[in-house]
Amino acid sequence: MDFNMKKLASDAGIFFTRAVQFTEEKFGQAEKTELDAHFENLLARADSTKNWTEKILRQTEVLLQPNPSARVEEFLYEKLDRKVPSRVTNGELLAQYMAEAASELGPTTPYGKTLIKVAEAEKRLGAAERDFIHTASINFLTPLRNFLEGDWKTISKERRLLQNRRLDLDACKARLKKAKAAEAKATCEGDLWNDEVDKAEQELRVAQTEFDRQAEVTRLLLEGISSTHVNHLRCLHEFVESQTTYYAQCYRHMLDLQKQLGSSQGAIFPGTFVGTTEPASPPLSSSSPTTAAATMPVGPSVAGLAPPGEAALCLEEVSPPASGTRKARVLYDYEAADSSELALLADELITVYSLPGMDPDWLIGERGNKKGKVPVTYLELLS
Repeated sequence: MDFNMKKLASDAGIFFTRAVQFTEEKFGQAEKTELDAHFENLLARADSTKNWTEKILRQTEVLLQPNPSARVEEFLYEKLDRKVPSRVTNGELLAQYMAEAASELGPTTPYGKTLIKVAEAEKRLGAAERDFIHTASINFLTPLRNFLEGDWKTISKERRLLQNRRLDLDACKARLKKAKAAEAKATCEGDLWNDEVDKAEQELRVAQTEFDRQAEVTRLLLEGISSTHVNHLRCLHEFVESQTTYYAQCYRHMLDLQKQLGSSQGAIFPGTFVGTTEPASPPLSSSSPTTAAATMPVGPSVAGLAPPGEAALCLEEVSPPASGTRKARVLYDYEAADSSELALLADELITVYSLPGMDPDWLIGERGNKKGKVPVTYLELLS
């Protein structure tokens, strides 16, 4: 009990001495031992590494999981050392809704068939996203988090200890300075002040030794930041590789879906419908992911439509094909934008057909002796 009380009193005295030294330094009333320029550069680089690692880690977490509530839930599971439950991705949830909608609205209708095809593609996209999140979390987020929770805590602890050793050293320097000043003024108590000076010098030597030892330990840890950069660089390359693989998979899935939708849309008018022909898909290579992105085919655009004046002239000379015409029910009212288009009224029936080279989003519609272009999205094609 006596030992504990003595230790407590000693610790309190050391804490008080450090507090006094720190306060006097802040007010400019005490000298402060400065670290060399190289050491200060190491400290600045370590602080910068820590700050940017935190920002990159947080933003990557946002990229992989935009939902803040889900991120908080995953954080709590990790702190409790429990397995994070599997979560449905947004793509998979969208696929589920589309499949259910197709089942209820009619899986045999053109809209229902397309919903099923898009749902399958979205499901594959969701699975690819799940694999990307898992790979990125292991290969990129985990090393960054290990640095902040492991190496950086050790560095911070040693830096605090170095700060305490520096305060002790400067406090000893201040005591020695005061003892020498008092010795110079004393006349009859020279032996007493000589003892005080000797004691202060001995304490200074001990404090200097402890400070130098702690400074070397801290320096070695700070120089290890270079190895941290090398490790983070390797992890960054792995993250880019996984992200490249993910987007390449998404591109393949969407290209397949685009081809399926193009073939099904062309089957509406067999023999007469001519859609936009997509070029063959270039082979995807993991060694050159940018090649696939550079050669990605572009879908049909509004620029593919003939000018209104030219279209109006052509329509007067075009006759319906002998085969390939169908009846269509108008879903919504449509106001013609110009003389080449046919105005529509909801629920009316018209005859539609396609012409070679037309934009797949448009058809030729006839009602009585009137003829014009009509948008496909406003129609329900009947058998």
